[in-house]
Amino acid sequence: MTTGDHTGLAEQARQLAEGTVTSTALVQAALDRIEATQPTLNAFRCVRPEAALAEAADADRRLAAGERLPLLGVPMAVKDDTDVAGLPTRFGCAGDIPDAAEDGEAVRRLRAAGAVIVGKTNSCELGQWPFTEGHAFGATRNPWNTGHTPGGSSGGSAAAVAAGVVPAALGSDGAGSIRIPAAWTHLVGIKPQRGRVSVHPYDDCFQGLTVNGPLARTVGDAALLLDAVAGPHPADRFQPAVVDASAAARRAPGRLRIALAWRAPFTATYNPLDAGVRRAVADLAEALAGLGHTVEEARPRYGLIGLSFLPRATAGIAEYADRHPQPALLDPRTRSAARSGRRLAGRALRAARGREAHQHRRIGALFDTYDVLLAPTTAVPPPRIGTFDAMPAWRTDLTMASACPYAWPWNVLGWPGVNVPAGFTPDGLPVGAQLLGPAGSEPLLISLAAQLEDDQKWFAHRPPHTAGAASAG
Repeated sequence: MTTGDHTGLAEQARQLAEGTVTSTALVQAALDRIEATQPTLNAFRCVRPEAALAEAADADRRLAAGERLPLLGVPMAVKDDTDVAGLPTRFGCAGDIPDAAEDGEAVRRLRAAGAVIVGKTNSCELGQWPFTEGHAFGATRNPWNTGHTPGGSSGGSAAAVAAGVVPAALGSDGAGSIRIPAAWTHLVGIKPQRGRVSVHPYDDCFQGLTVNGPLARTVGDAALLLDAVAGPHPADRFQPAVVDASAAARRAPGRLRIALAWRAPFTATYNPLDAGVRRAVADLAEALAGLGHTVEEARPRYGLIGLSFLPRATAGIAEYADRHPQPALLDPRTRSAARSGRRLAGRALRAARGREAHQHRRIGALFDTYDVLLAPTTAVPPPRIGTFDAMPAWRTDLTMASACPYAWPWNVLGWPGVNVPAGFTPDGLPVGAQLLGPAGSEPLLISLAAQLEDDQKWFAHRPPHTAGAASAG
């Protein structure tokens, strides 16, 4: 049986720089693990073995010549909503999707840091659901229990990292799509400030909701990957000031005032918080208090922020669906969402975008009193594979909103958030908590997450279902 390699991103980069391992060996091992895990986890949509090995050989030559870059020779994976030259950007869709002519800006930066991209990971169709299942590619499964979803829409990236197939991966987050799978696979997932990581050539992705960001097993690895890919394309609309995430991960956060929010924003659905999730997040709050922080229950003034989210999300789906060369192949639920998006794309969308500054002031008032907001990442543990099969669009939306009511407001605001592992339910399923902050607060959130990681040592827990492991059913 081939097992996963849980050597981290920074450690692999260090070994390569010291010459104790070659890029060729690391990349070949990652390709072997992809092959071994596909029948069980189905994390990858496409793999580039010949190109990756050629790039690894080139990295070895550069390393031998003394060249040093942050990720030179390290194998990485990229979610299949991001362009990689020579591969189709399927984004969970069936059909004849043409190969991308150029790398997206985040991938260009990843390559400039020296990383070797071994393949592209599965996403649900157009990234719209918190599960990674679809008629185009089947179901991606959770390494902690393969009867359950790893979440979505960055479920392929999360499954690959959690299983040790690759040390870290890029995902994207438009309503929690990094934080939700990170929570459900025991990973650190960073949703950066809007514009921190370019989504070019997809300007203002999903009407400003979606950002790219890292999934990794440790805060330091996630910060290293964020630093490698951060930075705008010249044409990007949003270009926040530069931050040093890796330095933040090495820095103590100081004593903070932390607001603990149990109440989810209004979604017109019933959102009961699972007892196991509540217990895990409460334990994390106690750990933060034990580290010297002041933790108090509080209620962010979310208002009817969902009225801003819905037009932006559905208009974004419509924009992507309208670019698909064979729209009849899209899931009926996608076509339904796209129709809604086209109806809402005028006055309602303009009003939704126009309310953002007011929402910043109203919700941001919390940070006049507190430094960080702590909340559950999801209301429930990872659902079983097939839970959403055959649901009509309205039932899928209601079930999804009930399971995941906590993450999406920060996409409307465009502000950063970090999922940290919060532990496990009594039956061993991972759950997570979010550390949320105002604009540009990644350094503080990362410092706090690193302090918590040093206390909790969540990286010591590894899933039973790595490469080649049998299904739990």
